[in-house]
Amino acid sequence: MHKTCRRRGESRKSETGSCAFEESAISWVLLIQQLDMKIAVEGCMHGDLDNVYATLLHLQEVEKTKIDLLICCGDFQAVRNEKDLESLNVPPKFRSMNSFWKYYSGEKVAPFPTIFIGGNHEASNYLWELYYGGWAAPDIYFLGFAGVVKFGNIRIGGLSGIYKAHDYHLGHHERVPYNERDIRSIYHVREYDVRKLMQVEEPIDIFLSHDWPVGITDHGDWQALVRRKPFFNQEIQEGTLGSKPAAQLLEKLKPTYWFSAHLHCKFAALVQHEEGAVTKFLALDKCLPGRKFLQIFEIESEPGPFEIQYDEEWLAITRKFNSILPLTTRRANLGGVRLDMQECRQWVSHRLQTRGAKPFEFVQTVPCYNPSGSVLNDSSTGNCRNPQTEAFLQFLELPYLLDNTSESRELNYSPSSFVSRGAVSFDHDSDVDEIELSEVDDAEEQEEIM
Repeated sequence: MHKTCRRRGESRKSETGSCAFEESAISWVLLIQQLDMKIAVEGCMHGDLDNVYATLLHLQEVEKTKIDLLICCGDFQAVRNEKDLESLNVPPKFRSMNSFWKYYSGEKVAPFPTIFIGGNHEASNYLWELYYGGWAAPDIYFLGFAGVVKFGNIRIGGLSGIYKAHDYHLGHHERVPYNERDIRSIYHVREYDVRKLMQVEEPIDIFLSHDWPVGITDHGDWQALVRRKPFFNQEIQEGTLGSKPAAQLLEKLKPTYWFSAHLHCKFAALVQHEEGAVTKFLALDKCLPGRKFLQIFEIESEPGPFEIQYDEEWLAITRKFNSILPLTTRRANLGGVRLDMQECRQWVSHRLQTRGAKPFEFVQTVPCYNPSGSVLNDSSTGNCRNPQTEAFLQFLELPYLLDNTSESRELNYSPSSFVSRGAVSFDHDSDVDEIELSEVDDAEEQEEIM
């Protein structure tokens, strides 16, 4: 049996109908002898937790196996009530409660521990409460705008949002209630969060991003991709399809696995790094019948039981960088951070030994959706302080800065202009603020949200 291990081990694919790799895709999944942890990866959730969980429970029964963890690559849509819908950047006709609220309220419980990142269609007001990461609902953990956690001995990192050059160097200036511009820019990746992830030195097993690293198509069967999605061809030829910061993180972190979503298609690639390391990349579709939105793989790990825990190195990085968290349109003074990581790691290690590494407990912060029909009567417009975030910052002895509005938030550029192009390529260097529906889906699907 062939075995290739860079860190803890590799995985083998699980042939589950539409969840299986395409034969034409690069086969990057290798067999190993010790297979301990089964992880399910899902593309764009779009709030459809009920169907995703039901699919996995069915697979468990059919294959007589046990899934240990579900990972979602964005557009999770953690909508708790009608107020959250106002911060969800989708066309009004697509604003729906879907099923997350059932897990937030406690009506339902996630059957598997779930980890997700943010995409470009989120209830951004809620995710901002959990900027550093935390439980969005019991057993459903948000990695934060950037973050690293451990699940058992598997290290999982992620970057929320999508890349837009015109917002990349700005601070996190958006505040609730979002105006028409802010409701889009709030989910645009910022240099500050990327620079924090660039400080990570210890090996990452799994990394998540919503959009693809730019240039990833060079490492897979891009011709087959273009045959399925011809409107990607121009950007692939120009080398602009994807996220530049994600490509920088891929080169720096060299994770064993990298999973993405966003473009609503399945694509596999194998990245050979100069140092001999290998990253196995997979993008997945959205949750719809007949679509390739789900993949189950097995990874070598220490024996369970497994649980989500804080990562010591990431806590140390967060503690060092928090003082320059940019909360206006001004660029962060990234050169002002001097990392004495050994001292900081020792401090964090002592704190973890004293308290433990389990995240702080989930707390409901707003009334939940009432399906009986009574509309939530909540006149509040500001963002609340989530007790999880407060406890996290107190644990690291850091001040709470997320509601700081002491400086001007006025932008110094014109609002983004939207160009209707139909099924043609996109221009990441223009002011087009997001990928339009018609640009990513087949003609018969142009009315669906990303």
